Amino acid sequence: MNELDAQPAGDKHEAANVSPARRVKPPVEVDYGSLVQSIQDYAIFLLDPTGHIVSWNVGAQKLKGYAAHEIIGQHFSRFYTAEAVARGWPTYELEQAALTGRFEDEGWRVRKDGTTFWSNVVITAVRNEAGVLTGFAKITRDLTAQREYLEALRQSEERFRLLVDNVKDYAIFMLDPDGFVVSWNAGAARIKGYTREEIVGRHFSTFYTREEAAAGKPARELAIARQLGRVEDEGWRVRKDGTTFWANVNITAVYDESNRLRGFAKVTRDLTERREREELERSGDRLRKFLATLAHELRNPLAPVRNAIGVMQLEAGVSPTMARSRDLIDRQVAHLTRLVDDLLDVGRIMSDKVELRLARVDLAEVVARAIEAVRPFTDARAQRVATHMPAEPLIVSGDTTRLVQVLQNLLHNASKFSPSSSRIEIVGRIEHHMAVLEVRDHGRGIPVRSLDAIFELFVQEKNGQSLGEGGLGIGLTLCKSLIEMHGGSIIASSEGEGCGSSFTFSLPLAAAPSEAQPGQGGVAGGAVSPLRILLVDDNRDSADSLAMLLELKGHEVRIAYDGAQALEVAPRLAPHLALIDLAMPKMDGYAALAALREMPALAGTLFAAMTGFGHASDRERTRAAGFDAHLVKPVELALFEALLEQAEARRR
Repeated sequence: MNELDAQPAGDKHEAANVSPARRVKPPVEVDYGSLVQSIQDYAIFLLDPTGHIVSWNVGAQKLKGYAAHEIIGQHFSRFYTAEAVARGWPTYELEQAALTGRFEDEGWRVRKDGTTFWSNVVITAVRNEAGVLTGFAKITRDLTAQREYLEALRQSEERFRLLVDNVKDYAIFMLDPDGFVVSWNAGAARIKGYTREEIVGRHFSTFYTREEAAAGKPARELAIARQLGRVEDEGWRVRKDGTTFWANVNITAVYDESNRLRGFAKVTRDLTERREREELERSGDRLRKFLATLAHELRNPLAPVRNAIGVMQLEAGVSPTMARSRDLIDRQVAHLTRLVDDLLDVGRIMSDKVELRLARVDLAEVVARAIEAVRPFTDARAQRVATHMPAEPLIVSGDTTRLVQVLQNLLHNASKFSPSSSRIEIVGRIEHHMAVLEVRDHGRGIPVRSLDAIFELFVQEKNGQSLGEGGLGIGLTLCKSLIEMHGGSIIASSEGEGCGSSFTFSLPLAAAPSEAQPGQGGVAGGAVSPLRILLVDDNRDSADSLAMLLELKGHEVRIAYDGAQALEVAPRLAPHLALIDLAMPKMDGYAALAALREMPALAGTLFAAMTGFGHASDRERTRAAGFDAHLVKPVELALFEALLEQAEARRR
């Protein structure tokens, strides 16, 4: 009897109720054969020492296509391609597994139907307790899908790499998390000047100016990119040779699948040319505004001078010396006014604000008007202008005023650079269905190197130029622009210094003649009855001189030197005509007009704006504000006469 049998019944009961935690469970028998056999995603089978198959699981049948009875006993080399078998690869795998205990490989394997798949193969040597080789365990996985994905990814990355490497207009490169360069494309080499070998491994702060690098800008940009994902900046960057360029820079943080920072992608564009172009445009805008302001400011002092000359011309019995002095001032004011007009026109052309009033124009009329306009200048030098026009009329579609302005400029230049008592010629002809006018002189000529440059703004040929022959260098620029706006062209030619010069412009002939337009009837001439005139201008010289001129013509004039004073004077005067300057402090001309039009006593008043601006948009603005007329300073006397006649007609 053993000890357990000898125990009392009670003790047996206690033994039966021993705690499960203290009870020892018998070991569970695991059926490894059934386990291996049921695996479907892996081909698991055994080989004997010579490589013949001795077992076959469900996964092997699924992967390779053979049933167990078809493959057991066959040599495992039938799963290899003919090329692998020919070079003895199956045997080599078994030899390596036997030598090291394990062999792993990836490559193409062959199914029963002859198709191939990319597999991962692990062969493990199996030995008994005595260490004798008894066979091999072979596990195969189908990695075709993974390989296709990786290959597609590799090809995609290769395409992107080739794309990035060959881009030449952008510097595209990678930085590691600390900002050191790890890749470099052709665009980076072109823009920054470094080869791949020279820059990879160096910190990207190399591209920043010393001031920005010292201020910590490179590190700050990486910190912003880490925080926000990307950062964009524009500024000066430094090339290898030390020169700088204006760059647009994008830095993007790059993270891997586990959200770990891998580095930064950096894209840089050279925008130096664009920045220079924008700076030129800004400079052009500033120049246009300056020219417009300058022309406007110059008109203001010209107005009282012109008015004073008008007063002097009304005086009778002046001495010959005074008359010559008066006429000299008149010519010089006319010349200065033309220069101011040219300045303003250049500003308009640069702003694309010149508007041509096209009509059928006979160039013979243009020639006659231009000669008359420069006659004071040519007469002063005893020069003669000869014309040679064809029998048939030269009819073009153009703006008469602008074409006269062009020819007047050319004649003025010819006169200025030709000796006294010389001859200037205007030759007209038709060539290649174009109307051509040529202005020839026998003056000092133009060097060949300067023939094209003289048409550029503010450019003058200074060589051989005597004192007093200078100018603003805008006349020929204006001529070229106006002719090109008409669809024509202009060229200069000369045999050299001392050989004279010629300027030739051509314009398209008008398509067909149209019926003559009836003459425009003007207001019948004659003396205008005395009018009451309110003159509002903060420029006292301009206001006083114009008032003097109008009073000499018999009119009653009251002056207001600002808008507020005009509101006091106007109701008592009840003017027939109000001449109002626009650019006045505190209350400008527009505000003054609005207040004056509210007064019942001024219901029949004719209101005229006076300003230094005469563009179509300026005239449209005054018209919209309620002005009846728009006068550009300095005002020609003929325009005042026409305005007085209009006021007289309204009074009647």
